[in-house]
Amino acid sequence: MQIGILYSRIRKDEKLLLGELRDRGHEVEKIDVRKERFGLDSTTANVDDLDIVVDRCLSTSRSLYATQFLDSYGVPIVNTPETGDICADKAKNSLALARADVPTPATEVTFTKEAAMESIEEFGYPCVLKPVVGSWGRLMAKIDSRNAAEAILEHKETLGHYEHKVFYIQEFVDKPGRDIRALAVDGEPIAAMTRSSDHWLTNAAKGGETKPFDLDDRALELVERASEAVGDGLLGVDLMEVGGEGSGEYTVHEVNHTVEFKALDATTDVDVPAKVVDWLEAKAAAAADGEEVTA
Repeated sequence: MQIGILYSRIRKDEKLLLGELRDRGHEVEKIDVRKERFGLDSTTANVDDLDIVVDRCLSTSRSLYATQFLDSYGVPIVNTPETGDICADKAKNSLALARADVPTPATEVTFTKEAAMESIEEFGYPCVLKPVVGSWGRLMAKIDSRNAAEAILEHKETLGHYEHKVFYIQEFVDKPGRDIRALAVDGEPIAAMTRSSDHWLTNAAKGGETKPFDLDDRALELVERASEAVGDGLLGVDLMEVGGEGSGEYTVHEVNHTVEFKALDATTDVDVPAKVVDWLEAKAAAAADGEEVTA
């Protein structure tokens, strides 16, 4: 097969994926979005003969625009622009989960610091303030007092980008020092791990310790439902245990669309790149048979 990799930087995740694709004899077209031009009816990128393209762009904005252009040319692409649009925006993500009756933390969005302060006071301390767009736990704040809230809101209001004028506020979930990341393809988990830290942010990118995790029936159900809620695809579904470790009670706080998997591959016995490529081959074959790529 001829498979395209849409990227803006080759990380270890992409190297793992490229290695597996080449080991299987697939032709790989690397598409660096920083160097290509995307017109209304054609692109400088070599996409005409590709069976499928997988979006691995590091930059959210590049990912969202490039996938829309490729989709408009009729190029099969995963994840779809629709899934990317929902997952890239935390407010849209929360709305999609809530519409699907997937348990997710209580959330409010406001557009002025005065309204944001009202939300924060109603949630009580601590609560969490997040940027609507972002990853790796950056620019997230656990707010422990009114003084801290006033300082953070004042700072955000002075930042230039319009996204900083959208105040995304969530309840603080008292998780047991860890959260759970499940990597799934069209709702079927490949593998899962816990990410633990003494800090309230447990992201692997923040240095969280990772361990394999066996998803129980409830977690499996929520991964499937959360995936479907955002349009399916290759996704990272993040869950927190709300009743303590091993309680079997979860809330889904986020679904990620250009998900990193190097930490998971190093943590579990599952050959994660191989499972991802299995799925890509199936999606490409389906597209070749005329089936619509829906994720």
